[in-house]
Amino acid sequence: MIEIVNLSKSYNRGAVKAVDGLNLKVRPGEIFGFLGPNGAGKTTTIKMMVGLLKPDSGSVTINGYNILEDSLAVKQSISYVPDTPEVYEKLTGIEYLNFMGDVYGVSGTLRKERISALLDLFELGEAVGDLIQSYSHGMRQKIVLVGALLHEPEVFILDEPMVGLDPRSSNNLKNYMRDHCAKGKTVFFSTHILEVAERLCDRIGIIHRGRLIACGTMEELKELSESKETLENIFLELTEK
Repeated sequence: MIEIVNLSKSYNRGAVKAVDGLNLKVRPGEIFGFLGPNGAGKTTTIKMMVGLLKPDSGSVTINGYNILEDSLAVKQSISYVPDTPEVYEKLTGIEYLNFMGDVYGVSGTLRKERISALLDLFELGEAVGDLIQSYSHGMRQKIVLVGALLHEPEVFILDEPMVGLDPRSSNNLKNYMRDHCAKGKTVFFSTHILEVAERLCDRIGIIHRGRLIACGTMEELKELSESKETLENIFLELTEK
């Protein structure tokens, strides 16, 4: 579903190696957690995956399409929610969702059904007629999530998706992610909330200074660690090394 091969990206004319020869495979039906300290290369990797940054070298293939050679095909089959989503503030919530439905070609009847269900999921129905500029940070995060899920993407890519969400919405999103993968689809997300990653993810990758230093199930990660306890302890130990 996702295959990353020898992916690299540098800044400042090569002085800063943000991502350094990254190799990673994520399978269908899998929730994959992508962890790392600040500046480790998580967001740079994700931006290359979705076509917002061009890699210096290497390749990203999603659903059988190369992001550089078939970027439109990739983007039609994925959804991406960035860590700081930008939204058209002069639109109402429903205008934004209809715009997203048009972009992804979601038909009228199906669109209404999905919008209604997703608004209920994130408890946003009462505010959907208001201008987005009046929304709080959490409400903006919710409307972006609804828009991203409208076409039921094969691969759902999120960068720090829980930030700004209230506990109920956060829990509903986690349940949706699990149901999404139960249909054979894929979720790839970065997070600093290690307890969420430990409970939710099928596999976890840890990136540090641009390199993947560990990848596997919780049991496999425990084998790499002396502590063999929580993901937090494993993460701290591996990144210190």
